[in-house]
Amino acid sequence: ALFIVAFFSIFVAFWTGITGCWRRSPGNITATAILILLACLLSAGAMGLWHGVEYYERERVVGEEFYQQWNNVLKDSTYQGYDWSFFLAWTGVGLSLVSAILFSGAAICLRGEKEQEETINMQYLMPVYPQKQQYAYAGYPAPTAYPGPYYHGSQYGPYNY
Repeated sequence: ALFIVAFFSIFVAFWTGITGCWRRSPGNITATAILILLACLLSAGAMGLWHGVEYYERERVVGEEFYQQWNNVLKDSTYQGYDWSFFLAWTGVGLSLVSAILFSGAAICLRGEKEQEETINMQYLMPVYPQKQQYAYAGYPAPTAYPGPYYHGSQYGPYNY
């Protein structure tokens, strides 16, 4: 059951990680790191539970079908080995711990970049105080790009016919 919850946590962490990388959000990346750390702890707990059950059956439980009650010939000829899935499970636990550490480092870097960007942008902000008077608009006539003629009339003096 712990592995199932760990797989679900990895599934949710995958989507929060995609969203966090897409939006460059330190909050989403932090949530991804926490979810992956949760998956690491759940997987390590499942592996520890497996080791505990193995130890309990081998050393503590007394019964006809358990190891303690076997005869010596059967005990000596029994080989118990761990195969690739055992080592792969512990490798996955270790790599999920490494990925949680790397995601938390990425979240710290993103948060630092965001704060640095905000401090740079603060230099461009200037306080603007409202004026209690209206702006000085030109009266009538409206201002033009060229000065008007010395007499009132056409813009072009000699052509006033």
